[in-house]
Amino acid sequence: MKIAVIGLGYVGLPLCLQFARNQVHVLGLDIDPAKVDAINAGCSYIKHIEGDAIKELVGAGLFTASTDFSRIKDVEAILICVPTPLSKNREPDISYIIKTGESIAPHLQRETLVVLESTTYPGTTDEDLLAVLEKGSGLKAGQDFHLAFSPEREDPGNPNSKVALIPKVVGGLTPACLEKAKAVYSKAIQTIVPVSSCRAAEATKLLENIFRGVNIALVNELKIVYAAMGIDVWEVINAAKTKPFGYMPFFPGPGLGGHCIPIDPFYLTWKAREYGQHTRFIELAGEINSAMPQFVISRIAEALNARKKPVNGSKILLVGLAYKPDVDDVRESPTFVLLDLLKARGAEVAYYDPHVPVILPTREHGHWTGVKAVAWDKETISSFDSVVIATAHKIVNYSELGEWATCIVDTRNAMAAVPSCAEKVWKA
Repeated sequence: MKIAVIGLGYVGLPLCLQFARNQVHVLGLDIDPAKVDAINAGCSYIKHIEGDAIKELVGAGLFTASTDFSRIKDVEAILICVPTPLSKNREPDISYIIKTGESIAPHLQRETLVVLESTTYPGTTDEDLLAVLEKGSGLKAGQDFHLAFSPEREDPGNPNSKVALIPKVVGGLTPACLEKAKAVYSKAIQTIVPVSSCRAAEATKLLENIFRGVNIALVNELKIVYAAMGIDVWEVINAAKTKPFGYMPFFPGPGLGGHCIPIDPFYLTWKAREYGQHTRFIELAGEINSAMPQFVISRIAEALNARKKPVNGSKILLVGLAYKPDVDDVRESPTFVLLDLLKARGAEVAYYDPHVPVILPTREHGHWTGVKAVAWDKETISSFDSVVIATAHKIVNYSELGEWATCIVDTRNAMAAVPSCAEKVWKA
């Protein structure tokens, strides 16, 4: 079997490797020639993916990359893993999906399977993508070629998360499309979870991330309420999670980051309006989570004020630019929001992240491109008026931070492991 994976990022690249490990010939396609060149040279551009794993599969002839989309005419299946961001007006932007469909349609062959993995609203696969593919190919979906949706389930930074072991939800346009998709994914994934339609599969992905977003909003709200009462929300969560039934722990933070939770719920709220439905619960959760950076700023101001310093003119260091621990993924990271808010208030800001030594171009925060992380040493860290822990990377030495810093605002409860410096720590 030979397949193509379009989009060689945090979702597409691990998928390529998993199929190739199972003796499936994989063609990786991307519009970024730098990624293509890196793969063909056996190099990795994602922190948690080893270059040796790519090099071995490229060397074995099982994995190759290209920018030439016409090569999909030689494959049995095409898996689309492209971004689905929000527009400036926080509306779904499926332009990457549409452009991908337009690129592959002229080369689409009969009996080929096309699967969309990008998170999106119900109806994208069997309406938008279908229309583009049929128009550009002259073929009929469900008759001449197969069409399906299978949501990605990646957990970067989790060493126990293996692509092969994560159950794969699959929904097809027709029963035959579903069977074809199951046959393809069974080559690399142990457990396939079939659902009745593409829309059911699309809705499944949205439910998974809305569930997380709503529950994170709940603990973020409780964090503020309990702080006003003099109660440590982290202590409460740790106690509550000892209950062996009926409870699942979620943790507060400075805001939401990543390509899923801050974005996916709004795909459903937007689509629901087409049906005259209003997703009040989801929208409220979004409001609460979006307000968290402002709460952190207020705690930074309180911490500095206690030391008779204003935010304006203070030197403030943010520890952790990646949106989650132990990865180099900065997409939608709330640290960018904190940097912007602090700078707007006149603070002199910098960041430290061992996984992100320099800020690369991003869609929404290009003005930080090229800024480098500060050094991790006593002289540098002690020069800041306040240090804010935005992401709790395991590699960071929090004992050294407690020793060197004079004021610490902790949004992740990372300093709980260093009780000796509790008098320096403000929780946010």
